[in-house]
Amino acid sequence: MHSTDIAHARTPEPATGDRRRWFALAIVMTAAFMDLVDVTIVNIAVPSIQRDEGASFSQIQWITAGYALAFAAGLVTGGRLGDIHGRKRIFLLGIGGFTVASALCGFAVNPEMLVASRILQGAMAALMVPQVLSIVHATFPAHERGKVFGLFGAIVGLGAVSGPLLGALLTQGNLFGLEWRPIFLINLPVGVAALVLGSRFITESKAPRALKLDLPGVALVTLALLMLLYPLTRGRELGWPVWGYVSMAGALVVFGILVAYERAKGARDGSPLIELSLFRVKSFAAGIAVQTVFGVGLGVFFLVWTLYMQIGLGWSALRAGLTGVPFSVAVSVAAGVSVQQLVPRFGRKVLQAGALVMAAGVLIYLAEAERYGLAVTSWQMALPLVVMGVGMGLIVAPLTDAVLSEVPREHAGSASGLINTVQQMGNALGLGLVSVVFFGVIDEPLAPAETGPAFVDGFTHALGWVAAVLGVIFLLMFALPKRPAQHVEAAEGGLGEEAPAAGEKERELVS
Repeated sequence: MHSTDIAHARTPEPATGDRRRWFALAIVMTAAFMDLVDVTIVNIAVPSIQRDEGASFSQIQWITAGYALAFAAGLVTGGRLGDIHGRKRIFLLGIGGFTVASALCGFAVNPEMLVASRILQGAMAALMVPQVLSIVHATFPAHERGKVFGLFGAIVGLGAVSGPLLGALLTQGNLFGLEWRPIFLINLPVGVAALVLGSRFITESKAPRALKLDLPGVALVTLALLMLLYPLTRGRELGWPVWGYVSMAGALVVFGILVAYERAKGARDGSPLIELSLFRVKSFAAGIAVQTVFGVGLGVFFLVWTLYMQIGLGWSALRAGLTGVPFSVAVSVAAGVSVQQLVPRFGRKVLQAGALVMAAGVLIYLAEAERYGLAVTSWQMALPLVVMGVGMGLIVAPLTDAVLSEVPREHAGSASGLINTVQQMGNALGLGLVSVVFFGVIDEPLAPAETGPAFVDGFTHALGWVAAVLGVIFLLMFALPKRPAQHVEAAEGGLGEEAPAAGEKERELVS
């Protein structure tokens, strides 16, 4: 994807009189909302899936990690496909595939089919999500885009709050005796409507000079991630075999081959998957490290938190979903305040304060979980969750601008796509690490009376790791610029290219 291509696209400025653009906006926003909600909905339903399907803990991890991995591996490719073949065409292909994958998830006959369908769903989301803001850019004139981004922010906030609640209501409601399956099947009518209306109302757009796809690069990234994540996820269950350590060490070798290949490809035809020159920009390299580590922390926390509440404490999906509302509201409010008021005045200190505040919330949660044990209530969790939410909100909204602020404008697109990709890779890595930091301290099999105390111990152990991760993030943030520049012209000129960054912001808010 290329910001210069889109910035200088030879398409006329969109007309303000065409009412169809508002229909197009509603359609792409609905698709973005589907993707946002799908992540949080599944987290809340995981214990029900495990109970009803007899899924192993490693399969449970892959139901979440498989989606994140496929999404991460396909994002850059998805955006570039939109540039080459038309954003409307790839968007419709993505939403059609996402709908089919949702049906396969909903009708899965065993855990293996569900994992495979979730991987397909993540791959289809990777085609769909990068096109959203590209289509907005092609459809709306510059003076209307501020209003559109305000609406987009509201959708992000709504997705953050409504995902866990919707998942809880659908799981708890057991509609038509389908138990957890409606969390996926709800995408069917929405997806079909978006497909029909999108084909009618969305205007096609392309980049005039799209580069070729770097398929070997995609293959190397995916192979390296699988070699790292598969043994992490299955290792404990299999007794940590030697091949697992060999595979994880081999992943580093494959990453090395990827770097060498990308360097050669960049010199040969200027179209690498990863623009390696970006890593010479100190703030970008540090920001990529922050994004990756932050993704690891979030991946660990959210899955462990759900298992702790529903399996450890024995709470219903609805109670667990309602317990998370203060967190979601705090993230949304703090994110808005940090971007509009705090970062312009205090710069990098806001992000660092966010890391410390979020770590404080984690430590308060750890103390309360240890103090109250199985008798802990939702009200007692409210304080640490609000503190954590405020900290996360201070980080997620301004982080992308801070990372991109010193990146040359011609590389803004590939940089923002890389930010999103590594955050998702970190998330998948965190989900893989759950087997180490959570299940690693739980002795199986457990008698019913032992489950609660064991899960409380596992939860507090995992929280200690999350707090340590946030401490690392605080230190890494010293390499970010003190006062991030606002990329106004990049936002105006290269939104099609910036689409992955927006996708990154929306996903971080709810992951």
